[in-house]
Amino acid sequence: MKNLLIFLGIVVFSLTGSAQNLNKHRVKAGESIESIAKRYKISTADIYVLNPESSSGLVVNSLLIIPESFSERLSAPFANKKIESYKVHKARRKETLFSIAQKYDVSLEDLMAHNEGLQYKKLRSRKKIYIPIFMENKVSAYNSSLKLYTVLAKEGKWRIAYKFGISVPQLEALNPGLGSYLSEGQQLNVPNIVVSDKNEIKEDQFGYYIVKAREGFYRLKKKLGLSKEELESLNPELAKQGLKLGMVLRVPKLSVANIKKALVFTTTLSDSLVDLSPKNIGLLLPFKTNSIDLDSLNLAIEQIKRDGYVNIATDFYSGVAVAIDSAKRLGISVNLDVFDTNAKASDLKKILNQTDFTKYDAILGPLTLQNLELTAQHVLFDSVPVISPFIKSKSSFSNLFQTIPDESWMRSKMVSYVKTDSIPHNTLIIHDSKNITTANYLRTVFPSASLMTSNVDNMGIEQFFLMLEDVQEVLSSGRTIVFLETNNEGFVSNVTSMLNAMNGITILIDEEDNETEIERDILLMTTSKNRAFEGLNVSNYDLSNLHFQYPAVNISKKLPEFFQEKYLTMFGTFPNKYAIRGFDLTMDILLRLSRFGNLYESATDIRTSYIGNKFKYTLTLGQGYKNTACFILKHQGLEIIKVQD
Repeated sequence: MKNLLIFLGIVVFSLTGSAQNLNKHRVKAGESIESIAKRYKISTADIYVLNPESSSGLVVNSLLIIPESFSERLSAPFANKKIESYKVHKARRKETLFSIAQKYDVSLEDLMAHNEGLQYKKLRSRKKIYIPIFMENKVSAYNSSLKLYTVLAKEGKWRIAYKFGISVPQLEALNPGLGSYLSEGQQLNVPNIVVSDKNEIKEDQFGYYIVKAREGFYRLKKKLGLSKEELESLNPELAKQGLKLGMVLRVPKLSVANIKKALVFTTTLSDSLVDLSPKNIGLLLPFKTNSIDLDSLNLAIEQIKRDGYVNIATDFYSGVAVAIDSAKRLGISVNLDVFDTNAKASDLKKILNQTDFTKYDAILGPLTLQNLELTAQHVLFDSVPVISPFIKSKSSFSNLFQTIPDESWMRSKMVSYVKTDSIPHNTLIIHDSKNITTANYLRTVFPSASLMTSNVDNMGIEQFFLMLEDVQEVLSSGRTIVFLETNNEGFVSNVTSMLNAMNGITILIDEEDNETEIERDILLMTTSKNRAFEGLNVSNYDLSNLHFQYPAVNISKKLPEFFQEKYLTMFGTFPNKYAIRGFDLTMDILLRLSRFGNLYESATDIRTSYIGNKFKYTLTLGQGYKNTACFILKHQGLEIIKVQD
């Protein structure tokens, strides 16, 4: 049995890693695993992998299989490199090795080789992580699937990456919880490396591209414009290893720039499902069952109506239920576990401590910021993705998917849209004191714009209104784009009613009864459409006449018949925006899991669109995944239409 384990260990090791030299060592009296590992400059984990029987003790005169030294392998790339100098870098809070290597344009291997203490990062023993299984195909590229690997004692992520022939960034991408941070203030030696080749390469001409799943040389040529031969000349290791998922390729910066300009592929994924295994989803919502009087139906209904959290939770859950039913029709079975957080951190902590959340493919919720961050932190090192339906967190969790785009991103999206307007126009920015930062940003983008702020009284208190004469003085004839940046309903009502009155042809009469005809074409915009624009005192008629335009997370439109009929059958009413979001978000999770096997694999490649929401995630270094997809909407004829995706 022991011989069989040794054989299997050697076979597995030779198949998963790149080519390496194996040595034999005959155990001598007084030797230990630690002393042998030190002698060959390897870790004890390396010995245990190839010699499973050694975990129960060494036998004198027995043979051990010894792999190539990790440190020797790291030093190999320096054969043609010259170290001119070192720069000392002091690690900042939550800074990673990967980000430091990128900052100084050095490889992880170079950084590690000159900081020996970095080569042995510890992982929790017996932790399960994802590793890829590579299968060579006809074009000498690599396809991959995933399997779980159990971390051995004293085994680090650098060692695991080396063992399985993959890169550390790839390992961290598959297991976000592995992206451990350096100690704040820790000093690192950053080498200034010069290639000793006579034909010296100017590194500033190059960028880097990370190989994605199922990418071969043909697909890379289409994407990067580089042939197989050109890629191999820039990356000599390709000739021996072939393409691998997560491999970092050096490519001309122009090729990287071309990728950024490419259109994002939008799909619903339903036509390309490959993994129909049951999906395990944990749903954390504040139903507050502990505080609702379930003995009286009428009283319970009244309590639910009064509580905003419960209202949102029940509506959102109804959409989740319809999505799961729809997924079954596509052959996707779902195991859904629902937990009532009661919107309390204490209740959530009990749930987290009493439940094994490592079994879930994804956790949807919670709805409050504190509970969301508690959940993301709890499952961070188990790499369980946590999806936030409504709340945005500023904390850094690499396993967190924030489905609401950042306000700054949406603002930039709106500005980019306005800048595409090629018709000559003037620009006017109207704002209150709370939105002065946004107004200043808009002024830098549109330097010729006029700026107006709400009036204040003699005591310096803001009154949230403008005088008609002041606005008329600024608004000249012709086309004018007006940005209105405020969270005050009264200010919105004041400004929109005045702008609507001045829109079109206006006759001005001076003190001597002279008439002046002015024709204006006013378009109203905002970079942040909030509840102030939906107030009872704000006229939709005014907004429509002003062609009001703004960025939006979701869009209201005619519901598909299948969804409307199913929702009516299940709940006896029509769905609201929270139910639609519950449906869209759940369908997106299930389809991504069924297409790619995990959410991390699917995150940054595609944009998906459903009934009223769309999702395109961008990985932010150290902060997880953020949705970078929204709509530009417009009021037209008392309806709201989409003018740009």
